Amino acid sequence: MRTVDELIAEGVAGRRVLLRADLNVPLDDSTGTPIITDDGRIRASLPTLQALREAGARVLVASHLGRPKGAPDPRYSLAPVAARLAELLGAPVPLAADVAGPDAQAKAGALTDGGVLMLENVRFEPAETSKDDEARGALADRLAALADLYVDDAFGAVHRRQASVYDVATRLPHAAGRLVTRELEVLDRLTQDPERPFVVVLGGSKVSDKLAVIEALLPKVDRLLVGGGMCFTFLAAQGHGVGGSLLEADQVETCRRLLDEAGDRIVLPVDVVCAEALVADVQVTVAMVEAIPESLKGLDVGPRTVELFSEVLAGAHTVFWNGPMGVFELAPFTAGTRGVALAVAAVDGLSVVGGGDSAAAVRQLGLDEDAYGHISTGGGASLEHLEGRELPGLAVLAD
Repeated sequence: MRTVDELIAEGVAGRRVLLRADLNVPLDDSTGTPIITDDGRIRASLPTLQALREAGARVLVASHLGRPKGAPDPRYSLAPVAARLAELLGAPVPLAADVAGPDAQAKAGALTDGGVLMLENVRFEPAETSKDDEARGALADRLAALADLYVDDAFGAVHRRQASVYDVATRLPHAAGRLVTRELEVLDRLTQDPERPFVVVLGGSKVSDKLAVIEALLPKVDRLLVGGGMCFTFLAAQGHGVGGSLLEADQVETCRRLLDEAGDRIVLPVDVVCAEALVADVQVTVAMVEAIPESLKGLDVGPRTVELFSEVLAGAHTVFWNGPMGVFELAPFTAGTRGVALAVAAVDGLSVVGGGDSAAAVRQLGLDEDAYGHISTGGGASLEHLEGRELPGLAVLAD
Protein backbone atom coordinates (compact mmCIF):
# COMPACT_ATOMS: atom_id res chain seq x y z
CA MET A 1 0.00 0.00 0.00
CA ARG A 2 1.56 3.28 -1.11
CA THR A 3 1.56 6.06 1.47
CA VAL A 4 0.93 9.74 0.97
CA ASP A 5 4.54 10.46 1.90
CA GLU A 6 5.70 8.21 -0.93
CA LEU A 7 3.31 10.03 -3.25
CA ILE A 8 4.70 13.38 -2.12
CA ALA A 9 8.26 12.15 -2.69
CA GLU A 10 7.32 11.37 -6.29
CA GLY A 11 6.11 14.96 -6.71
CA VAL A 12 2.68 16.52 -6.24
CA ALA A 13 3.44 20.22 -6.84
CA GLY A 14 0.87 21.77 -9.13
CA ARG A 15 -1.20 18.58 -9.20
CA ARG A 16 -4.76 18.31 -7.99
CA VAL A 17 -5.21 15.76 -5.21
CA LEU A 18 -8.64 14.48 -4.20
CA LEU A 19 -8.35 13.88 -0.45
CA ARG A 20 -11.13 11.75 1.04
CA ALA A 21 -11.33 12.74 4.69
CA ASP A 22 -13.75 11.78 7.45
CA LEU A 23 -15.12 15.12 8.62
CA ASN A 24 -18.41 13.71 9.89
CA VAL A 25 -18.45 15.86 13.01
CA PRO A 26 -21.33 16.27 15.48
CA LEU A 27 -23.34 19.46 15.06
CA ASP A 28 -25.67 21.32 17.41
CA ASP A 29 -28.25 23.25 15.40
CA SER A 30 -30.60 24.04 18.29
CA THR A 31 -29.91 27.77 17.87
CA GLY A 32 -30.62 27.66 14.14
CA THR A 33 -26.93 28.01 13.30
CA PRO A 34 -25.04 24.69 13.20
CA ILE A 35 -22.18 24.62 15.71
CA ILE A 36 -19.50 21.92 15.70
CA THR A 37 -19.45 20.33 19.16
CA ASP A 38 -16.36 18.15 18.60
CA ASP A 39 -13.77 19.00 15.93
CA GLY A 40 -11.57 15.97 16.65
CA ARG A 41 -11.99 14.49 13.18
CA ILE A 42 -11.13 17.78 11.51
CA ARG A 43 -7.95 18.07 13.57
CA ALA A 44 -7.09 14.44 12.79
CA SER A 45 -7.12 15.27 9.06
CA LEU A 46 -4.55 18.06 9.37
CA PRO A 47 -1.24 16.12 9.15
CA THR A 48 -2.02 14.70 5.71
CA LEU A 49 -3.64 17.89 4.47
CA GLN A 50 -0.75 20.08 5.62
CA ALA A 51 1.83 17.74 4.12
CA LEU A 52 0.11 17.93 0.74
CA ARG A 53 -0.20 21.73 0.91
CA GLU A 54 3.43 22.17 1.87
CA ALA A 55 4.43 20.00 -1.08
CA GLY A 56 2.53 22.31 -3.43
CA ALA A 57 -0.49 20.12 -4.13
CA ARG A 58 -3.86 21.61 -4.97
CA VAL A 59 -6.15 19.79 -2.55
CA LEU A 60 -9.83 18.98 -3.03
CA VAL A 61 -11.32 17.66 0.21
CA ALA A 62 -14.28 15.27 -0.01
CA SER A 63 -16.28 14.07 2.99
CA HIS A 64 -19.71 12.99 4.11
CA LEU A 65 -21.67 14.52 6.98
CA GLY A 66 -24.67 12.88 8.61
CA ARG A 67 -27.26 10.93 6.69
CA PRO A 68 -28.92 13.13 4.07
CA LYS A 69 -31.31 11.31 1.75
CA GLY A 70 -29.16 11.52 -1.37
CA ALA A 71 -30.07 15.14 -2.09
CA PRO A 72 -28.85 18.58 -0.95
CA ASP A 73 -30.01 19.39 2.56
CA PRO A 74 -28.86 22.60 4.31
CA ARG A 75 -28.79 20.78 7.67
CA TYR A 76 -25.94 18.62 6.40
CA SER A 77 -23.93 21.17 4.47
CA LEU A 78 -20.17 21.08 5.04
CA ALA A 79 -20.12 24.88 5.35
CA PRO A 80 -19.35 24.89 9.11
CA VAL A 81 -16.66 22.25 8.55
CA ALA A 82 -15.02 24.33 5.82
CA ALA A 83 -15.09 27.35 8.11
CA ARG A 84 -13.47 25.44 10.98
CA LEU A 85 -10.87 23.92 8.69
CA ALA A 86 -9.98 27.39 7.43
CA GLU A 87 -9.48 28.54 11.03
CA LEU A 88 -7.19 25.60 11.80
CA LEU A 89 -5.17 26.03 8.61
CA GLY A 90 -5.04 29.81 8.79
CA ALA A 91 -5.93 29.84 5.09
CA PRO A 92 -9.10 30.17 2.99
CA VAL A 93 -11.12 27.01 2.37
CA PRO A 94 -13.89 27.82 -0.10
CA LEU A 95 -16.85 25.43 -0.32
CA ALA A 96 -18.10 24.22 -3.68
CA ALA A 97 -21.85 24.45 -4.10
CA ASP A 98 -21.95 20.89 -5.41
CA VAL A 99 -20.03 17.63 -5.16
CA ALA A 100 -18.65 17.20 -8.65
CA GLY A 101 -20.74 19.55 -10.72
CA PRO A 102 -20.09 22.87 -12.48
CA ASP A 103 -19.18 24.84 -9.34
CA ALA A 104 -16.78 22.16 -8.10
CA GLN A 105 -15.19 22.05 -11.57
CA ALA A 106 -14.80 25.84 -11.72
CA LYS A 107 -13.37 26.16 -8.20
CA ALA A 108 -11.05 23.18 -8.69
CA GLY A 109 -9.73 24.80 -11.87
CA ALA A 110 -9.03 28.02 -9.97
CA LEU A 111 -6.94 26.37 -7.25
CA THR A 112 -3.31 27.40 -6.93
CA ASP A 113 -0.41 25.45 -5.41
CA GLY A 114 -1.08 24.82 -1.72
CA GLY A 115 -4.73 25.80 -2.04
CA VAL A 116 -7.62 23.87 -0.52
CA LEU A 117 -11.18 23.43 -1.78
CA MET A 118 -13.96 21.68 0.14
CA LEU A 119 -16.44 19.78 -2.00
CA GLU A 120 -20.03 19.70 -0.73
CA ASN A 121 -21.27 16.65 1.19
CA VAL A 122 -20.70 13.59 -1.01
CA ARG A 123 -23.89 12.04 0.33
CA PHE A 124 -25.86 14.76 -1.42
CA GLU A 125 -25.27 12.49 -4.43
CA PRO A 126 -27.52 9.40 -4.27
CA ALA A 127 -24.88 7.36 -6.12
CA GLU A 128 -22.37 7.74 -3.27
CA THR A 129 -24.01 5.02 -1.18
CA SER A 130 -25.71 3.12 -4.01
CA LYS A 131 -25.38 -0.65 -4.25
CA ASP A 132 -25.44 -0.26 -8.03
CA ASP A 133 -21.88 -0.48 -9.33
CA GLU A 134 -22.71 1.47 -12.48
CA ALA A 135 -24.28 4.36 -10.56
CA ARG A 136 -21.35 4.58 -8.15
CA GLY A 137 -18.96 4.36 -11.07
CA ALA A 138 -20.58 7.32 -12.82
CA LEU A 139 -20.10 9.48 -9.72
CA ALA A 140 -16.54 8.20 -9.34
CA ASP A 141 -15.84 9.22 -12.94
CA ARG A 142 -17.00 12.77 -12.19
CA LEU A 143 -14.94 12.96 -9.00
CA ALA A 144 -11.86 11.54 -10.71
CA ALA A 145 -12.18 14.14 -13.48
CA LEU A 146 -11.57 16.86 -10.87
CA ALA A 147 -8.15 15.54 -9.84
CA ASP A 148 -4.91 13.87 -10.86
CA LEU A 149 -4.31 11.82 -7.70
CA TYR A 150 -6.37 10.31 -4.89
CA VAL A 151 -5.51 10.02 -1.20
CA ASP A 152 -7.77 8.24 1.28
CA ASP A 153 -7.40 9.46 4.85
CA ALA A 154 -10.97 8.65 5.92
CA PHE A 155 -10.34 5.64 8.15
CA GLY A 156 -13.84 5.94 9.58
CA ALA A 157 -15.27 5.15 6.13
CA VAL A 158 -12.91 2.47 4.77
CA HIS A 159 -15.35 -0.29 5.67
CA ARG A 160 -17.86 1.19 3.20
CA ARG A 161 -17.94 0.28 -0.51
CA GLN A 162 -18.90 3.78 -1.60
CA ALA A 163 -18.07 5.90 -4.62
CA SER A 164 -15.71 8.36 -2.92
CA VAL A 165 -14.04 5.62 -0.83
CA TYR A 166 -13.75 2.66 -3.19
CA ASP A 167 -14.66 3.39 -6.82
CA VAL A 168 -12.68 6.60 -7.30
CA ALA A 169 -9.51 4.82 -6.14
CA THR A 170 -9.83 2.47 -9.13
CA ARG A 171 -9.67 5.46 -11.45
CA LEU A 172 -6.74 7.49 -10.11
CA PRO A 173 -3.22 6.81 -8.82
CA HIS A 174 -3.83 6.42 -5.10
CA ALA A 175 -2.27 6.35 -1.65
CA ALA A 176 -3.18 6.02 2.02
CA GLY A 177 -3.06 9.15 4.16
CA ARG A 178 -1.12 9.45 7.39
CA LEU A 179 -4.19 8.89 9.55
CA VAL A 180 -5.11 5.65 7.78
CA THR A 181 -1.51 4.45 8.01
CA ARG A 182 -1.33 5.23 11.73
CA GLU A 183 -4.66 3.51 12.44
CA LEU A 184 -3.51 0.34 10.72
CA GLU A 185 -0.16 0.31 12.52
CA VAL A 186 -1.86 0.56 15.92
CA LEU A 187 -4.63 -1.95 15.23
CA ASP A 188 -2.14 -4.46 13.85
CA ARG A 189 -0.17 -4.19 17.10
CA LEU A 190 -3.30 -5.29 18.93
CA THR A 191 -3.80 -8.44 16.89
CA GLN A 192 -0.36 -9.60 15.78
CA ASP A 193 1.82 -9.56 18.88
CA PRO A 194 0.33 -7.49 21.73
CA GLU A 195 2.41 -6.97 24.84
CA ARG A 196 0.74 -8.87 27.66
CA PRO A 197 -1.38 -8.75 29.66
CA PHE A 198 -3.74 -7.73 26.84
CA VAL A 199 -7.10 -6.43 28.10
CA VAL A 200 -10.10 -5.47 25.97
CA VAL A 201 -12.91 -3.31 27.37
CA LEU A 202 -16.21 -3.43 25.48
CA GLY A 203 -19.33 -1.42 26.16
CA GLY A 204 -22.20 -0.02 24.16
CA SER A 205 -25.78 -1.09 23.81
CA LYS A 206 -25.98 -4.50 22.19
CA VAL A 207 -24.11 -7.78 22.30
CA SER A 208 -25.16 -8.41 18.69
CA ASP A 209 -23.22 -5.31 17.57
CA LYS A 210 -20.01 -6.59 19.17
CA LEU A 211 -20.41 -10.35 18.82
CA ALA A 212 -18.04 -10.71 15.87
CA VAL A 213 -15.26 -8.76 17.55
CA ILE A 214 -15.76 -10.71 20.80
CA GLU A 215 -15.43 -13.99 18.89
CA ALA A 216 -12.31 -12.71 17.10
CA LEU A 217 -10.54 -11.25 20.14
CA LEU A 218 -11.51 -13.66 22.90
CA PRO A 219 -8.85 -16.26 21.96
CA LYS A 220 -6.20 -13.51 22.00
CA VAL A 221 -6.97 -11.58 25.21
CA ASP A 222 -6.05 -12.14 28.83
CA ARG A 223 -9.19 -10.38 30.07
CA LEU A 224 -12.36 -9.09 28.39
CA LEU A 225 -14.22 -6.52 30.50
CA VAL A 226 -17.87 -6.06 29.53
CA GLY A 227 -19.95 -3.02 30.47
CA GLY A 228 -22.64 -0.85 28.92
CA GLY A 229 -26.08 -2.07 27.97
CA MET A 230 -24.59 -5.24 26.49
CA CYS A 231 -23.55 -6.50 29.93
CA PHE A 232 -27.15 -7.26 30.90
CA THR A 233 -27.48 -10.03 28.33
CA PHE A 234 -24.33 -11.61 29.81
CA LEU A 235 -25.74 -11.16 33.33
CA ALA A 236 -28.99 -12.82 32.23
CA ALA A 237 -26.89 -15.70 30.87
CA GLN A 238 -25.51 -16.11 34.40
CA GLY A 239 -29.06 -16.40 35.70
CA HIS A 240 -29.47 -12.88 37.09
CA GLY A 241 -32.65 -10.86 36.74
CA VAL A 242 -31.97 -7.56 34.96
CA GLY A 243 -35.19 -5.65 35.68
CA GLY A 244 -36.08 -3.27 32.88
CA SER A 245 -32.52 -3.13 31.56
CA LEU A 246 -31.66 -3.59 27.91
CA LEU A 247 -31.75 -7.30 27.13
CA GLU A 248 -31.26 -9.20 23.87
CA ALA A 249 -33.09 -12.39 24.71
CA ASP A 250 -32.00 -14.06 21.47
CA GLN A 251 -28.35 -13.63 22.47
CA VAL A 252 -28.55 -15.13 25.97
CA GLU A 253 -27.53 -18.62 24.83
CA THR A 254 -24.62 -17.17 22.84
CA CYS A 255 -23.44 -15.26 25.91
CA ARG A 256 -23.74 -18.40 28.02
CA ARG A 257 -21.56 -20.27 25.53
CA LEU A 258 -18.96 -17.48 25.53
CA LEU A 259 -18.87 -17.48 29.33
CA ASP A 260 -18.41 -21.25 29.39
CA GLU A 261 -15.59 -21.10 26.83
CA ALA A 262 -13.78 -18.14 28.38
CA GLY A 263 -14.03 -18.98 32.07
CA ASP A 264 -12.75 -16.13 34.21
CA ARG A 265 -11.30 -14.27 31.22
CA ILE A 266 -14.66 -12.50 30.75
CA VAL A 267 -15.17 -10.04 33.60
CA LEU A 268 -18.68 -8.69 34.18
CA PRO A 269 -19.98 -5.88 36.39
CA VAL A 270 -20.65 -6.64 40.04
CA ASP A 271 -22.91 -3.62 40.60
CA VAL A 272 -24.90 -1.23 38.41
CA VAL A 273 -26.48 2.22 38.66
CA CYS A 274 -30.24 1.89 38.24
CA ALA A 275 -33.09 4.33 37.68
CA GLU A 276 -36.73 4.34 36.62
CA ALA A 277 -36.14 6.49 33.55
CA LEU A 278 -33.41 7.93 31.40
CA VAL A 279 -33.63 11.59 32.44
CA ALA A 280 -31.10 14.01 33.87
CA ASP A 281 -32.73 14.61 37.26
CA VAL A 282 -33.77 11.04 38.05
CA GLN A 283 -33.09 9.45 41.43
CA VAL A 284 -30.56 6.62 41.10
CA THR A 285 -29.94 3.44 43.06
CA VAL A 286 -26.77 1.34 43.09
CA ALA A 287 -27.65 -2.35 43.09
CA MET A 288 -25.53 -5.49 43.16
CA VAL A 289 -26.07 -7.51 39.99
CA GLU A 290 -27.72 -10.29 42.01
CA ALA A 291 -30.42 -7.86 43.17
CA ILE A 292 -31.40 -5.49 40.33
CA PRO A 293 -34.91 -4.27 41.16
CA GLU A 294 -37.58 -5.43 38.72
CA SER A 295 -38.93 -1.90 38.35
CA LEU A 296 -35.60 -0.26 37.48
CA LYS A 297 -33.22 -0.13 34.51
CA GLY A 298 -29.47 -0.52 34.75
CA LEU A 299 -27.94 2.53 33.03
CA ASP A 300 -24.29 2.53 34.14
CA VAL A 301 -21.79 0.27 35.84
CA GLY A 302 -21.46 0.89 39.57
CA PRO A 303 -18.54 2.07 41.72
CA ARG A 304 -17.44 -1.43 42.76
CA THR A 305 -17.32 -2.41 39.10
CA VAL A 306 -15.16 0.62 38.32
CA GLU A 307 -12.79 -0.52 41.07
CA LEU A 308 -12.76 -4.09 39.74
CA PHE A 309 -12.17 -3.03 36.13
CA SER A 310 -9.49 -0.53 37.25
CA GLU A 311 -7.63 -3.27 39.14
CA VAL A 312 -7.55 -5.45 36.02
CA LEU A 313 -6.46 -2.54 33.82
CA ALA A 314 -3.71 -1.54 36.26
CA GLY A 315 -1.83 -4.72 35.43
CA ALA A 316 -2.29 -4.50 31.65
CA HIS A 317 0.35 -3.53 29.09
CA THR A 318 -1.99 -3.41 26.07
CA VAL A 319 -5.59 -2.18 26.18
CA PHE A 320 -8.29 -1.70 23.57
CA TRP A 321 -11.46 0.10 24.71
CA ASN A 322 -14.59 0.42 22.59
CA GLY A 323 -17.98 1.49 23.92
CA PRO A 324 -19.11 3.48 26.96
CA MET A 325 -19.95 1.84 30.27
CA GLY A 326 -23.30 3.60 30.54
CA VAL A 327 -25.38 6.46 29.22
CA PHE A 328 -22.53 8.90 29.78
CA GLU A 329 -24.35 11.77 28.06
CA LEU A 330 -26.51 12.24 31.20
CA ALA A 331 -24.92 13.33 34.49
CA PRO A 332 -26.31 10.56 36.73
CA PHE A 333 -24.68 7.93 34.49
CA THR A 334 -21.24 9.33 33.64
CA ALA A 335 -19.19 7.94 36.53
CA GLY A 336 -18.71 4.46 35.11
CA THR A 337 -17.39 5.63 31.76
CA ARG A 338 -15.24 8.32 33.38
CA GLY A 339 -13.72 5.88 35.86
CA VAL A 340 -12.89 3.29 33.21
CA ALA A 341 -11.59 5.97 30.82
CA LEU A 342 -9.19 7.21 33.51
CA ALA A 343 -8.03 3.66 34.21
CA VAL A 344 -7.37 3.08 30.50
CA ALA A 345 -5.43 6.35 30.32
CA ALA A 346 -3.23 5.24 33.23
CA VAL A 347 -2.15 2.00 31.52
CA ASP A 348 1.61 1.50 31.41
CA GLY A 349 1.78 0.49 27.76
CA LEU A 350 -0.33 0.87 24.63
CA SER A 351 -3.85 2.18 25.26
CA VAL A 352 -6.17 2.41 22.26
CA VAL A 353 -9.59 4.07 22.30
CA GLY A 354 -11.62 2.47 19.54
CA GLY A 355 -13.38 5.50 18.13
CA GLY A 356 -17.11 6.12 18.05
CA ASP A 357 -18.83 6.84 21.37
CA SER A 358 -15.65 6.03 23.33
CA ALA A 359 -13.74 8.83 21.61
CA ALA A 360 -16.72 11.14 22.05
CA ALA A 361 -16.82 10.30 25.77
CA VAL A 362 -13.14 11.16 26.23
CA ARG A 363 -13.76 14.60 24.77
CA GLN A 364 -17.19 15.23 26.30
CA LEU A 365 -15.92 14.33 29.78
CA GLY A 366 -13.00 16.73 29.37
CA LEU A 367 -10.32 14.05 29.69
CA ASP A 368 -6.77 14.47 28.42
CA GLU A 369 -6.60 13.03 24.91
CA ASP A 370 -2.80 12.94 25.06
CA ALA A 371 -2.98 10.42 27.93
CA TYR A 372 -3.99 7.71 25.44
CA GLY A 373 -1.66 5.97 23.04
CA HIS A 374 -4.16 6.29 20.20
CA ILE A 375 -7.73 7.48 19.77
CA SER A 376 -9.22 5.97 16.64
CA THR A 377 -11.42 8.04 14.35
CA GLY A 378 -13.36 5.01 13.14
CA GLY A 379 -15.40 2.92 15.54
CA GLY A 380 -17.02 0.63 12.98
CA ALA A 381 -13.89 0.39 10.83
CA SER A 382 -11.74 -0.39 13.89
CA LEU A 383 -14.02 -3.23 14.96
CA GLU A 384 -14.31 -4.73 11.48
CA HIS A 385 -10.54 -4.63 11.03
CA LEU A 386 -10.05 -6.38 14.37
CA GLU A 387 -12.64 -8.96 13.32
CA GLY A 388 -10.39 -9.78 10.36
CA ARG A 389 -12.80 -8.61 7.68
CA GLU A 390 -11.57 -7.24 4.36
CA LEU A 391 -12.37 -3.52 4.26
CA PRO A 392 -13.16 -2.30 0.72
CA GLY A 393 -11.49 1.09 1.15
CA LEU A 394 -8.24 -0.55 2.24
CA ALA A 395 -8.33 -3.42 -0.25
CA VAL A 396 -8.57 -1.01 -3.18
CA LEU A 397 -5.55 0.98 -1.91
CA ALA A 398 -3.48 -2.19 -1.87
CA ASP A 399 -4.02 -2.73 -5.61
